[in-house]
Amino acid sequence: MSNSNLTRPLPASCLPALITAAGEQASLRFLEFFAANIRNPHTRRAYSRAVTDFLTWCAAHGVPSITAVQPLHVATWIEMQTWVLISTET
Repeated sequence: MSNSNLTRPLPASCLPALITAAGEQASLRFLEFFAANIRNPHTRRAYSRAVTDFLTWCAAHGVPSITAVQPLHVATWIEMQTWVLISTET
């Protein structure tokens, strides 16, 4: 098996915009985190989906870069997820 697939950059459409905007090193670190730190493929997909949803929300709400993400953004997004779950249950 060749390692060329591991060193070839993924298309920008595969990563959240705030990650790709931060550059190639940030994109690589993002992918490495999920590949190296989360062994279970189901957990990896779920976490990746949640992080992508969060970063997409950040971009849509005017967060200009990954370095501008603040704890308040995280708290607001989590609170919104809670309200979405509550409203779909009733």
